[in-house]
Amino acid sequence: MRIIDKPWGHEEIWAETSRYAGKFLIIRAGEELSRQYHEKKEETICVLSGKLRLEIGASPNIEIRYLDPNESFHVKPGTVHRFCADEVDVKLVEVSTPELDDVVRLEDRYAR
Repeated sequence: MRIIDKPWGHEEIWAETSRYAGKFLIIRAGEELSRQYHEKKEETICVLSGKLRLEIGASPNIEIRYLDPNESFHVKPGTVHRFCADEVDVKLVEVSTPELDDVVRLEDRYAR
């Protein structure tokens, strides 16, 4: 397993092949990932613990959904999205196509 520290928490990559990838994302309470989309990468996430605030779409038309444990969401290429942990830490599992560096950031509180 490969652990990658992030300003919002960390990723634990547990599977990485030429055809798919699997990782856990641990988002600390009060933190959020960048508002982003992927050109090629396709992913599905499932919340394992906590309550995920999922933002879908670009400003000013952002839809907000809350996902509880065992709820999932499929992110197709080109879908603008952001994962957020409001009051408690969130752990989710992500399975995706292998393009792990395919991230186009539109907004990022950490100036990346």
